[in-house]
Amino acid sequence: MSILNLPHAVPKVLLFDWHATLVDTHDAMYYAVNDVLPKLEELGLMDRIIPVEESKTIDDAKLVMYIREYLRLHPKVVEARKISRTDIFEILFGEDEEAKHIAHRAFHHAYRNHYGLVTPFEEDFPAVLAELQDMNLVLGVLTNRDREFMEHEIDSVGESGWRHFFDTMVCGDDVELRKPAPDSIYKALKNLDVEPGPGTWYIGDSTTDTIAAKRAGVTNVFFNGAGWDQAWLDKIFPDTIRHPYKPDTVVNNSRELLSMVKTFFER
Repeated sequence: MSILNLPHAVPKVLLFDWHATLVDTHDAMYYAVNDVLPKLEELGLMDRIIPVEESKTIDDAKLVMYIREYLRLHPKVVEARKISRTDIFEILFGEDEEAKHIAHRAFHHAYRNHYGLVTPFEEDFPAVLAELQDMNLVLGVLTNRDREFMEHEIDSVGESGWRHFFDTMVCGDDVELRKPAPDSIYKALKNLDVEPGPGTWYIGDSTTDTIAAKRAGVTNVFFNGAGWDQAWLDKIFPDTIRHPYKPDTVVNNSRELLSMVKTFFER
């Protein structure tokens, strides 16, 4: 699982995750998550948190135990800015889709009080997206965020918004099940009249994105903007019977992604 490992298929469609891949909205996200966690009992979710021993990693178990006790994120988690609210809900509720649905709904109610500021995750991304467009690749963006917020964020990022970069946009409330279900990928490809397959690359920063991509049967490029080392990547993608999903390849920034794509057109 190295940036030296090229995907097996020539890219034709590139689908991007939004938060922590293309843009940074960490502050608003963590504020909203910390608004939701004290309400877990009220939401009927405390008893639906997974047993600690079912956690995938020791760090996941620590997060579960801390939230159970304090009903908030550990300050170090917020400071590190490396985990999304989708992954937090996956860690807390596992395969309980109804519990995650309730948690996401509460998050979006809370997020309404905090969203607004959105900045590029990397200053190079607009130029990279433009160059990918110039290569006649089809681009799309997917998010677990509700359309109410995504419409605002995609139009307010950068100098004039980024909507013009994308041929399709799928939001969390456009589909029945949010990522890590493959629904949003399937919907994006249906919008584009493209069949799922390895010629579609899905670029995202979380284990949730990887699972969604592999379930959809498309190529996954893990965007390691958080700077995880190889030991950590091996930990969160253990390649076991219980946790079999892992990326096809890893890139650390947008320029590495662009370079990887170009190799397929320079052969």
